[in-house]
Amino acid sequence: QVQMVESGGRLVQPGDSLTLSCAASGRGFSSYAVAWFRQAPGKDRVLVAGISWSSAMIHYADSVKGRFTISRDNDKKTVTLQMNSLKPEDTAVYYCAGDPYGDLRLEIANYDSWGQGTQVTVSS
Repeated sequence: QVQMVESGGRLVQPGDSLTLSCAASGRGFSSYAVAWFRQAPGKDRVLVAGISWSSAMIHYADSVKGRFTISRDNDKKTVTLQMNSLKPEDTAVYYCAGDPYGDLRLEIANYDSWGQGTQVTVSS
């Protein structure tokens, strides 16, 4: 199984950019789909962006489309979420998670390798 560790979250102002990184360890990362989820206080955890094992399939939530970009480097075992034009409503704990199926699936129940999360706060 693959283990994930997120980093990069911090306090930023509206309109700023931020890059989150997900570093994986363990065997099989290159065959996993990976997704970024976020959870705001009192709300459900929701998918923000996902990428298949080969990067051929990418999906963004409507709320971040055009502002966020997901990418991966299988050699380095990392997945990056570039976030631009951040809004206060982007404030949440961001998690990366892996799905061993490989092709991109959007249902949270398919993801079995979760990181501990990194806090992103967008506030003036």
